[in-house]
Amino acid sequence: MDFQFDETQTEVTALAARVLGKEREPADTWRALADAGLLALALPAELGGDGLGVAEVALVLTELGRVASPTPALASLAFGVLPVTALGGPDQRSALLPSVAAGEAVLTAALHEPSAPFTTRPATVAESAGDWRLSGVKVGVPFAAEATRILTPASMPGGTGVFLVDPHADGVTLTPTRTSSGTPDYTMTLDSVTVTDADLLNGHGPGESIATLHRFALAGAVAFGDGLLAGALALTTKHVGEREQFGRPLAAFQAVAQQMADVYVASRTVQLAARSAVWRLAAGLDAEAELDIAAYWLAEEAPAALAVCHHLHGGIGVDETYPLHRFSSAVKDLGRTLGGATHRLAGLGELVAG
Repeated sequence: MDFQFDETQTEVTALAARVLGKEREPADTWRALADAGLLALALPAELGGDGLGVAEVALVLTELGRVASPTPALASLAFGVLPVTALGGPDQRSALLPSVAAGEAVLTAALHEPSAPFTTRPATVAESAGDWRLSGVKVGVPFAAEATRILTPASMPGGTGVFLVDPHADGVTLTPTRTSSGTPDYTMTLDSVTVTDADLLNGHGPGESIATLHRFALAGAVAFGDGLLAGALALTTKHVGEREQFGRPLAAFQAVAQQMADVYVASRTVQLAARSAVWRLAAGLDAEAELDIAAYWLAEEAPAALAVCHHLHGGIGVDETYPLHRFSSAVKDLGRTLGGATHRLAGLGELVAG
């Protein structure tokens, strides 16, 4: 299945490719994305945005993946801007979104708890005591210390909710954790952190807010992963086409061609699965199965595909001055963000059994 982009989406892709075509430091890339208006795509028009949605944001994330750019775009846009736009009230949107669009702030989400990625029944609890008191532990929170607010799912009377937590509030402890790519990541401990009703994202009702957050997070992650795999494939294709052995390009050897074909199949399958999921989500259709399939395929196949890319590069593939390591380390981190292949496969099994 091929998905045709409309005129707006084609323009978004072209603009993102131009912005990312120049080598920059991550902070400068973030600023360039803001200056080009690419961080404001999903903002409503009254906040100076384009009123677009997940399909266009996914295109930007895919282009970022093609160059393995370590910006906070996945966390801010897919984990933050899209859910706040969908679930937040006018005051919440106006308070949080314009500064992200301007490249002056970061949003993120606490999607995981210990041994419970993408949990729909958080052990983190919100107890009512006039205001709310949040207590619990979240793991793998990207850019938590750098964020203005962290979207934090919690169990509460009557179901679950997503709260906007200030990472610098009393009772919040952030412990840095290591990542393969070196991007910031934290364990967040909440010890009776005070939040109010004004901090609750409840636009779709109790229970549905966390599902909406998860859908946008998965859509953004698989779009970014699509770009990572495509970028690594392009880099490796160029290398084997130019590198000669015994007077012939490496690509002319059958064993190399077969391995490149395997990487192509993995990349193309992730692309189709990701686009299908994002399209259904953007169209307001049930995208649960497509998101789970894309997330599983990415978590299962992308690490092996990157290993092949490193192998075909030979010694240069492990040189830290060569860009391939940026793709493989980002793929490792993204697999952890998705919860791992086993977790994604278990989710597919539950979907089939249900």
